[in-house]
Amino acid sequence: MGEGFGSPPFHFVKFKNKVFGLLCIAAALIVVFFLSLSIGAVDLDFSRIIDAIFLRADKVANTIFWDLRFPRSLGAILVGASLGMSGALLQGMLRNGLASPFLLGISAGAGLVVVVMITLGSFPFLVPLGAWLGALATTALVFLLAKTRKAISVPRLILGGVAFSSLFGAIQSTLLLFSDDGKIQAALTWLIGSLNSRGWDDVSMAAPWIIPSLVAGCFLGKQLNLLSLGDEMAQSLGVSLLRSRIIIGACAALLTASAVSIAGLVGFVGLIVPHGVRFLVGDDNRLVLPGSALGGAMILSLSDLIARSGPVEIPVGIVTALLGAPTFIFLLYSSSRTRRQAG
Repeated sequence: MGEGFGSPPFHFVKFKNKVFGLLCIAAALIVVFFLSLSIGAVDLDFSRIIDAIFLRADKVANTIFWDLRFPRSLGAILVGASLGMSGALLQGMLRNGLASPFLLGISAGAGLVVVVMITLGSFPFLVPLGAWLGALATTALVFLLAKTRKAISVPRLILGGVAFSSLFGAIQSTLLLFSDDGKIQAALTWLIGSLNSRGWDDVSMAAPWIIPSLVAGCFLGKQLNLLSLGDEMAQSLGVSLLRSRIIIGACAALLTASAVSIAGLVGFVGLIVPHGVRFLVGDDNRLVLPGSALGGAMILSLSDLIARSGPVEIPVGIVTALLGAPTFIFLLYSSSRTRRQAG
């Protein structure tokens, strides 16, 4: 009896600690967002930012804020949130900590369409739309390949994604090999990932898809928790494996495709961020999913700030790789050491 009375406060304290972790991520995002608005070739202090918000600043400050800084910073938040939640959705659905949009070939499909359009010089203003359609088409092909009579086969889903990624990568390399230097440079900017010159047109095209998908993704935590118990247990609890994986995969694909349409192929955010969030809030996907969205937005905003803080701007995808690869190696080392100690 005493144990029963003692349990609820204990869980309540744990829940409060986890929510506090989410609040910390949100606070860090706000700080980085403000820094991204204020720091650049021309610094804007707090008072000039406030004046620019209400269009009371001088013409230069208003132009920098509304035409350059704000849409780019908002784009970084949308892209980072999309990749962070997409990675969490795929890792939960596949029960694989290495899962990311790259693993299922989503990013490779988008990259192939972009390279084709750039190298052929066809309708360059439609490149973001082409990337979006390429990502969705690849997702549909991978899911059709993995579909069985009653479910989506996880091993076939992963193997199909790897196969399509390899195929599309080979085609990309062949096209780039026979392209002009100028076209190669433009294509590489997309393949590496960049937020340079991104404006309101890019944000307005992707935001109507990203925002509803982020909201819908936050409600998929319960399904992911049930899937994490294993297929047989999930089915015994009334979960339709086929329907659940199609819904989760479609949401992840929409998020990834929309992110790619703005920034190109930005790596490591979808892979690393969900792991970091789980350190703060635990394994409950009802908290991991919104936490991954906030964490992804914060990490990509910080990476973009670093990318444009030097004398020469570098693609944000390079910064995420430089930050993400060592972090991932550290996570692998920490988890293997924990398993050795437990054993």
